[in-house]
Amino acid sequence: MTHQRRTFISLVMGLLLGSQARSEGRLEPSEIIDDLSKPAPMASNGATWRVFTDTVMGGISKATMSRETIAGKSALCLRGDVKLENNGGFVQMSLDLLPDGAAFNASGWAGLEVDVFGNNENYAINLRTAGLTRPWQSYRHEFIALARWTTIRLPFHDFMQSRTNLALDVSQLKRIGVIAIGRSFHADIAIGSIGFFR
Repeated sequence: MTHQRRTFISLVMGLLLGSQARSEGRLEPSEIIDDLSKPAPMASNGATWRVFTDTVMGGISKATMSRETIAGKSALCLRGDVKLENNGGFVQMSLDLLPDGAAFNASGWAGLEVDVFGNNENYAINLRTAGLTRPWQSYRHEFIALARWTTIRLPFHDFMQSRTNLALDVSQLKRIGVIAIGRSFHADIAIGSIGFFR
């Protein structure tokens, strides 16, 4: 068998296996942001998850983040109470897309795929880019976190601008956040994995 033919067969097999992995709902290694394979709070991409609340703006919301097993699956959990007093109203766990905080080019993907388990409340994924200059600016996609494990897909073109007029530039993504925001309620959401889809 010639080297050229072996190369062609390897390429075809790689494409077939990649298609099978996507059809079975598994993320390819290059698509994974965090599959919780590293000790908390470190993510698979080498960056570290952090918790933020509205206390940075004078609010009184409180939250905790923990690694637990939820319904048989390893999970990163955000729990807390969102309060609207003192112009507050959010709790969030967030992750830089690169360990050094630099911008990441996600233009090769169509959006985000997230395994979530919640309490039947409304949450959102927040995105920040290198073009945003104010801490309250972001791009947001809301979803309902059901009280069972569910895989959701959030296309980039469905993210809404939040306190910015700039269009979302996915070639300049810096940070992703899981956020409970906008109303008084008890937040209880778990993430089993997060990555990109094509």
